Amino acid sequence: MEILNNIISAVTEDYKIREVHTCIHWTAVASSGCGLSSTFQDNRIPHVPVKDAGKLAQKTALEVVEYARSDNLLEASIGMAALNSLIEIDEDRCVELNAFEILAEKGKGKNVCVVGHFPFIPRMRKLANRLWVIEKRPQEGDLSAEEAENVLPMADVVAITGTSFINHTVDELLSLCRKSFVVMVGATSPLSPVLFDYGVDMIAGSKVVDPQKAIQCISEGATFKQIRGIKHLIMT
Repeated sequence: MEILNNIISAVTEDYKIREVHTCIHWTAVASSGCGLSSTFQDNRIPHVPVKDAGKLAQKTALEVVEYARSDNLLEASIGMAALNSLIEIDEDRCVELNAFEILAEKGKGKNVCVVGHFPFIPRMRKLANRLWVIEKRPQEGDLSAEEAENVLPMADVVAITGTSFINHTVDELLSLCRKSFVVMVGATSPLSPVLFDYGVDMIAGSKVVDPQKAIQCISEGATFKQIRGIKHLIMT
């Protein structure tokens, strides 16, 4: 967890937790800001409890960030949202763009590998010379996670889901990206320049600008496209 540890170490201030919302698709934690993360659970072991559930709002954000190291995927989801709530995003280094726009530009006619089955996959197939999709729960046409070591070194462009922080695969995945252009994608992705030290070229993440609106959406079961009150940012 070297990358996660260094991102956490780069956080300079701690704040009290104001709210924690662990919803069906997305988790939000409000402290100094409001951070989002995908909500993950291990379906093989249902109803695994979250440590100190009901008392998280009595903790500081950095105390809850420690959950990001947990093997309990639900705790790790909460921890990543808490981490994202603390990161001060330097918008001077960002442009407001959708991740697909970058991937379409960089991946046209190239060999592209996407870790995570994103909604843009059908459009990407039409643009790329060759497209590999790696998934822990493969859909039709996807490759299993075990294929990452074979495929990633061959890709010109790689997109890695930010949820690789939740399942603790991000270090290994980035180590397999040899000479590729690497984009970290999704609202779970920390918009932290620390990632650039590990071979990431761009971070396609999100900033919550209206926490009340965003939390209302995720509390009502919103998918990512349905969340309001966020900005899509590309950091370089």
